[in-house]
Amino acid sequence: MAGDTLTGSRIREKRIMGGLKQADLAREIGISASYLNLIEHNRRRIGGKLLLNIAGALEVEPQALTEGAEAALIASLQEAADQAGMTGHEATKADEFAGRFPGWAEVLANTRKRVTALEQTVEALTDRLAHDPHLAASMHELLSTAAAIRSTASILAETETLQPEWRDRFHANINEDSHRLSESAAAIVTYLEADPDAADAASSPQEEVEQFLSSHAFSFARIEEGARSSDEINAILDDAPELRSHAARYIAQNVLHQVADDAAVLGLNDLRAAVAKHGTDPMTLARALRCDVPRVLRRLAALQELGAGLVVCDRSGTVIFRKSIEGFTVPRHGACCPLWPLFGALGDPGAVLMARIRQFSRADVAFDSYATSEAVGLPEYNVRPLVQGVMLLLPAQAGTGQGADVGSTCRVCPHTECRARREPSVLSVGV
Repeated sequence: MAGDTLTGSRIREKRIMGGLKQADLAREIGISASYLNLIEHNRRRIGGKLLLNIAGALEVEPQALTEGAEAALIASLQEAADQAGMTGHEATKADEFAGRFPGWAEVLANTRKRVTALEQTVEALTDRLAHDPHLAASMHELLSTAAAIRSTASILAETETLQPEWRDRFHANINEDSHRLSESAAAIVTYLEADPDAADAASSPQEEVEQFLSSHAFSFARIEEGARSSDEINAILDDAPELRSHAARYIAQNVLHQVADDAAVLGLNDLRAAVAKHGTDPMTLARALRCDVPRVLRRLAALQELGAGLVVCDRSGTVIFRKSIEGFTVPRHGACCPLWPLFGALGDPGAVLMARIRQFSRADVAFDSYATSEAVGLPEYNVRPLVQGVMLLLPAQAGTGQGADVGSTCRVCPHTECRARREPSVLSVGV
């Protein structure tokens, strides 16, 4: 295949020459820092609109990052073939197809991009429509106002002997309520159409915390260097404009204290040395470093070069921490797919589960997942311990198998025969 395997290296070189941080470039082009890290280390193909976006952000021509425009098209076609599960001899003929039928190749590549974008839009909007507290409050206001207008109009229509003074008063009420209804509807439309990458897009404390962590690339040099006291952690939080609410600051404070506890036991430099010697298998690393597995999982997620994802939940199954990874969606609101190894680990504290998984309806990307659970806090007599589950996601190596299919949340999962389904999917026929 005529694809360029050094595109990521060129992107990294241009970014460093331009003085851009990896997290800043990722935010500008609308992808996660972990996914950009995979691209820069030539572990993910890149093409089409994403290549153009990166070139624009770096203020260079796309040809400066790749062998030419045809390379981007070929890469996009190959991704489409991988997503469709194409195997055999034809799966390696993307360059030949693009050369013989460039017009059809462009159509196919653009269609794949649009399908991917629409899938992500459906997931995001369904998640918000079902669980977003701001949207729920706005809908309640809209419905209450509509009910008030209907009630007033009913009185006017059914009461023939209504005095002129009262009739005028009811007309005034309808006029006032109709303005409220119009404003509520406009506010909902504005909210749904808001730019998700805007600085004020966070609608919950959890999202504020995720923006804060993402802006630091989920790594805090000051903590790694020894700034681990409560005062030093509070100083980091004081410099965080993303944390606008008291609740967000409270959550972030707990996250940073966990980072400080982990850093005190296992430094990232020691972990890097162990990874270089033993590889990324968490159980092997835990034995070599004489460290508990949950801590190893969290620290591996802090190594930016691995491009790992991390999900932490409490005993109720509620996600309390997420580090996103491209190709695996963690719902921002509502319940996650119960088939994730994360939730299986809650039922057997101390056990470590390993599985290769991929999500339905997403790009054909497989992940090696490692999940376990642990008791939180010191034990007490006659008190059941609080348990947290931890799941690390690492991109599976190419050619190592597709993995078991899981969903993100039932509302957007097309697997109709799933025994764990809680509610119909909006992607199902007839729903």
